Order: sequence, then C-alpha cells, then structure tokens
Amino acid sequence: MSELKILPLGGMGKVTQNMYLYWYEDEILIVDCGIGFPDIYSPGVDVLIPDVAFLLRLIAEGKRIVGMILTHGHDDHIAATGYILPQLPVFPIYASPLTAGFAQQRMTDGGVSREITVIKDHTPYKVGTHFEFSSLSVTHSVPDTKHFAISTPAGVVYHGTDFKIDPKPVDGVTVDMAYMKEIGDKGVLCMLLDCLRVEQSEWVDSESSVGPTLDMLVQETEGKVIATMMSSHIHRIQQTVDAAHAYGRKVAFVGRSVEQNVKIALELNMLHIPDGTFIDKEDIENTADNKLCIIVAGSQGQEGSSLVRAVFGEHPLIQIAPKDTVIFSADAIPGNEVPYYGAIDELSRNGIQVRYPSITPDLHKSGHGSAPEQQEMVKLIHPDYVMPIGGADRHRVLFSSRVAEAVGMHKDQVLIPGSGEILSFENGQARVTDKITLKIQAVDGLGVGDVGTQVLSDRLSLSESGIIVVIIPRIKGQLELSDISVVSRGFVFMKDAGEVIKYIQDRTAEIVVSLKDAKDDELKRAIEKRLARSLYKIIRREPIILPVIIEM
Repeated sequence: MSELKILPLGGMGKVTQNMYLYWYEDEILIVDCGIGFPDIYSPGVDVLIPDVAFLLRLIAEGKRIVGMILTHGHDDHIAATGYILPQLPVFPIYASPLTAGFAQQRMTDGGVSREITVIKDHTPYKVGTHFEFSSLSVTHSVPDTKHFAISTPAGVVYHGTDFKIDPKPVDGVTVDMAYMKEIGDKGVLCMLLDCLRVEQSEWVDSESSVGPTLDMLVQETEGKVIATMMSSHIHRIQQTVDAAHAYGRKVAFVGRSVEQNVKIALELNMLHIPDGTFIDKEDIENTADNKLCIIVAGSQGQEGSSLVRAVFGEHPLIQIAPKDTVIFSADAIPGNEVPYYGAIDELSRNGIQVRYPSITPDLHKSGHGSAPEQQEMVKLIHPDYVMPIGGADRHRVLFSSRVAEAVGMHKDQVLIPGSGEILSFENGQARVTDKITLKIQAVDGLGVGDVGTQVLSDRLSLSESGIIVVIIPRIKGQLELSDISVVSRGFVFMKDAGEVIKYIQDRTAEIVVSLKDAKDDELKRAIEKRLARSLYKIIRREPIILPVIIEM
C-alpha cells in the first residue's frame, strides 16, 4: 500500500505562510496558499511566500496537482496565489463564496486569472483519483471559514484551519458540530488543528460582545468616529455599521483593502448596510462631523496606509479633529507593535481621543479558539493522530499537554514535525520519512524570491553596523599599498577614529602582501573575510566590508 504524505511548504512553527501539500502516489492536493509578514530580520521585504521549489521538483518527476482548497479569506491563507500560481500548471481551485471572492481579488491584484469553484458544505468533491473532500462551517474572524475532511486511500485527514467556537456569531452561522461528530465517528487518521491560542485557558468571548462597546463609543463621540480594524473582518465592520446607523451617522469606507472587501461582501449579501447609511468617501467633506463614521484601512499602523496618512495629517479626505474619536478595533499582530503603537502615540500627542484594546478590552476579541475549545474539537473528531498547526513552536509543544493529553490521547499520537520534515502515513502509522530545506522566499518590490538569506544578512549588517569601503589604487599594474583609503557610512568608530582607519589600512596591506599572486576577485574575498575577523576583535561590530581596486 502506498503512503499518504503531508508537508507544510510554509514551514512549521509559523502562524503565516500557510500552504500544505498532501500527496499520494502521483497526485498532489494543496490546501491554502498564503503570505507571511516580514519582521525586523527581513528589512526591505514586502511579504514572504512559501517555498515551492520542492513542489516544482515533484511535478518534474511526473506528479500532478489535482486541486487546491482555500480554507478562508485571510491573506496568510490566500494572498500568495498571485505570486505562486503563475509558477504552476493550471488545476481546479475550490473555496467558499466569500473566500473565493477575496482570493479572486488577490489573484487579480497579482495579474493572475484563475477560475475558482464555489463549494457547498457537506457535499463531496472528487479531485483526481485518490482524493475527495467535503467542508463544514466554523467561526473565525472572517466569515465563511471552513474546515475540511479529506478522504484518501490511507485514511481521512481532518484539516482544521483557524477557528473559534462562537455560540453567538454576528451572522448566526455557528460551528457545524453535528457534521464534525459524523466525520469523527466514521474514523479519522489525522487531525490538523489550529493551536494559536492554546496558552489561554478560558473560552474566547463571542465576536458579538464587541458590538455594545462600539455602540457606546459611537454614542459618546461629539465629532467624527474613525474606526479601523482588519479589512477582512466583515463581522466587525457589520457591528460598526450597525452602531453608526443606530445614532444617525453616515458610513464611508476609506482604503483600498477595506473598500475591495466591503464590495465583495455586499455582493454576496454577507454585509448589510441600511438604506441611506452608506456615502461615497468623496462626500466626507460634505457631511457634518457628528453625523459621520469613517471605517478606514490600516489597523496595524502600516506605513502608507490610509489611517496612518490621516494620523499624520497627510490624507486628502480625512482630517482628524479634537472632538473626533479614533477606534482601533484590532490588537497589534506580534512583531508589529512599533508601527501600531506609533500611530496611537501620535494621536495621543495631538490630543485626540483614541481607544484601543489595551484600555478598552472589549474592542477586540480573538478569532482563535483557546485550549478548552481545541479540546472540544479533538473530542468530537477523536483522531488516531493530531497535528497542531497555525502557531509558533511554543504553541505546538504546549498543545500536546494542554489539549491532546488532556482529552486522553497519548503523547505519541501528537505529531510535531520540524520545518521541512515530511510526514508519511502507511498502514495507519505515522512517521517522518524525509526532510527538505525550505528557503526564505521574499517579495521585494518587483522581485520574487531573489532576495535570499545573504541579501537579508547584508541588509541587517548595514542597518546595525554600516559599511566600510577599502579602496586600493593600482598604478601601472602595481597595487599602491601606501595609498589605501578608507570610506565609511553608518559605521560607529571607536573614540580615536584615526587609529581604526590606520589599522584597516595596515591590515589590508598585510593581506595583500601575503597573497601577492592572487587574482583580484580572490584578493577581495580574502580582504573581506580576514579584515572582518580582525576588526571584530577590536570594535565588536560586523560592518559590511567592500574592498575596491581602482586602476589609476
């Protein structure tokens, strides 16, 4: 009997860059295709995407992609489609209505044209010879999120993406526990499950509990209400619209992402704006401040976003006045605290009333279920194996004791593969059978994947320690070691800079003499490496060293 193999191409121990390969014999099924967000160690990078080099290798070996499933409409699950699909052959793509709408927009933004089949819950979809899947509804911070039961010759895998168990969701669509139990009772080989909030021991509050707080702030505000949230959070947008309508305010949407998502949600009847409430953003200046609510993109304080431009007085349509209230109905994404609180600080310095979850906790509720919610899911599915996904390494490890073992599973039934490790299932047994290297795939301007580890390392060195250019003149074929000059930028010298410059000149001359027969490229590499080691012992810094030989 052949093996079923599973490999997360975005790596493990990450919240973002979600892309999972399932393959059996010559067929591959993909689940999700999302971006990651650069951190301080990725300067200049726009987004990160999964490394598909191994997938391309499988295709070259004769395997074929039979389909792609998109679980929900967050960018870390769908937004890499515009970058990755052009590298792959055409195959069927499946998603729920809202997810399909959001994904289609991301593809269009990337210049990609692909059809997406809109799925219905509980309906089996046959993909290729070996795979069949069906979907069920779960609650999350974007509507229309789905979990999937994927049937394979090796057994059923339950792919449980981001979720929470919300008993009172804004749209009334609750977690489909009846169908989940039905799947579990038929037998599940492995369950992949969101573990991001495993550290939390209490059930996560319902999204509908945010509404009363928004209502209170809208009622209290004398001037404009300017609210920002994740642009895909249609339920949060709906509650903001409802609060504005209740107090006679017009609603305008500002920012490309929120405008696009609202348009799609309206077309699918997943967002409802009462007649006479919506106004075009160009009509903001014609509406009295106390009759206006602006929902604006930029909840993470992103540079160049509509919110940040308004905060710093640079937006052509939004001017923030002292009587206005600016509402951040979102937490800072881990790693994004500096721009997030930077925007809040700027508003505070200018005397603007700003409300955010740290001081008004009910302004945001997580879309990820806590440990007891995860336990409920595992009990319903009662799989042979469970694999925590969607969290950092600390979440994955904690999941074993706080969730799996807490409901009676043995530690050996919890699968925590490392990044690049391939899980194989054969005769009901799971094991790691291979490991591949997953490289950083960065989108930097128009470049995709051409900013590698070395480039990022150089950028970090430049930002932290600067650059030293060592210029060696060559006159009539001879290197003039007495005329070596040193130029630096962004480099902090010791107190006596002259001594450091003299040391660089003398050490460079020593290296040149020791390699008198070396070619230019070899000589420059030697200067770079040896001088870096010697210099670090003196200044405890690692600037970029750039040797240059100039013909005079």
